Amino acid sequence: MTELVISNARIVNADGTSTGHILITHGRIEAIVDAAEAVPAADRVIDAQGRAVIPGGIDGHCHVAQITGRFRTLDDYATTSSAALWGGTTTIMDFGIPRDSSETPLEAARNKSELAREARCDVALHGSVISWDETVPAQLDALAGMGIRSVKMYMTNRGGTMSDNDTVLKVMKEMKRLDGLTYIHAEHDAMIVDCTEEHAAKGEIGIEHLHETRPELAEEASVQEVLAMAEYIGTPVYFVHQSTPGAVDLVTDARGRGVEAYSETCPHYLLLDDGVYASRFPEWFACCPPMRSAETVAALKERFASGTIHTASSDHSCYDLTQKRERTDDIRQMPHGLPGVETRMPSAFTALVETAGEGLSVSDAVLQRFVELFSAGPARINALPGKGAIVPGFDADLVIFDPAESRVVDGAALHMGTDFSPFDGKELRGWPEVVVSGGRVVLDADGFHDPGAVGRLVARAAQADARQGLVAPAPLAGKAV
Repeated sequence: MTELVISNARIVNADGTSTGHILITHGRIEAIVDAAEAVPAADRVIDAQGRAVIPGGIDGHCHVAQITGRFRTLDDYATTSSAALWGGTTTIMDFGIPRDSSETPLEAARNKSELAREARCDVALHGSVISWDETVPAQLDALAGMGIRSVKMYMTNRGGTMSDNDTVLKVMKEMKRLDGLTYIHAEHDAMIVDCTEEHAAKGEIGIEHLHETRPELAEEASVQEVLAMAEYIGTPVYFVHQSTPGAVDLVTDARGRGVEAYSETCPHYLLLDDGVYASRFPEWFACCPPMRSAETVAALKERFASGTIHTASSDHSCYDLTQKRERTDDIRQMPHGLPGVETRMPSAFTALVETAGEGLSVSDAVLQRFVELFSAGPARINALPGKGAIVPGFDADLVIFDPAESRVVDGAALHMGTDFSPFDGKELRGWPEVVVSGGRVVLDADGFHDPGAVGRLVARAAQADARQGLVAPAPLAGKAV
């Protein structure tokens, strides 16, 4: 007997839309039956009533239980993975970033692997290297053996998580050898340090001046420099949280030269501008890069809708307002990062439909573009097996939603383990109504159903597999799929 059927679904994949009944067994999509056929028998049937059904979201950029200096985010995997499911995301990707020089990249990843045992949804990990030594190649080999095939490095945060250019170049060479992917936080450190020092000398170092201390040029200069290194080595590179159209255009130009480069952005760079730093609560918006001018936001949204941005991630960092307000007088001393794993779906969807000029009835083309940004793109780029599409054999990670439904964000009522949201009071469209994760219904009209610590640590394939398209899962033992 089929375990679950999603009947009368408007099935939206990144490459097309159809109608049908989705059959689910053993956590995977067993089959898709034409909508003209009778609804198959099952233990449970959920009637989608013609609403959109999309692949479960993949958030490629989350920070869970992260220690940075003297601050630690307030979440754990149980909290963040539950909030992800509330928001239609069924796979999160976290970072094993060494907390200080006493923790190696391999130890950081192993520690995160242990913490992830409490996850309610699937988890994949990125590694991170801060400084190079002779043990790094063997550690990267070990990470690849764990299915961790990407490494993040920061081009800023001097004295903390920053990697120097020699380290970046050497790690890129190793990732090419391992057929992996280099993730980069691109901001030009020397420019930022100098600009920050100039503002501090004038007494303009409070949170209301954050956007002035990290200019757009610093981001774009760093992107250009890293792209040159990737082109020199011939290795793929992925830029996190791009906040300017210029940074995206540099990646687009590099791709035209044959560089395998990817642009990620976050919803807060699409829906908020630097006017927030003159608001009543500017500490709600402490993140790096900061929000940009309204003109920059408008141009970035055009890239988001056009296809030159490849993924929408949250950059989720779960600090609360007590932590944020401890040193609002000095941006150098306060924690940066915003909660967003739960609001990624409606905020990204809202930004997309606003830019496309869609009304309450959303076209197939816009829905398919959203699936690409929200699920298929992150799955393919990160070579996540069985993710990113509603096709037989793939994981039964599904979201039912009404593109016309809107809700006003109440940060205190969300489930991320903090007491605010940067989208507080904003009306957003595209909230999930039903979420299926690994074949389990975790959200429906009756509320949230905690599945327990069932999340799996997903081992990723090589980039060569990713270049061929979405990566199929291995067959279930003893059962053809």
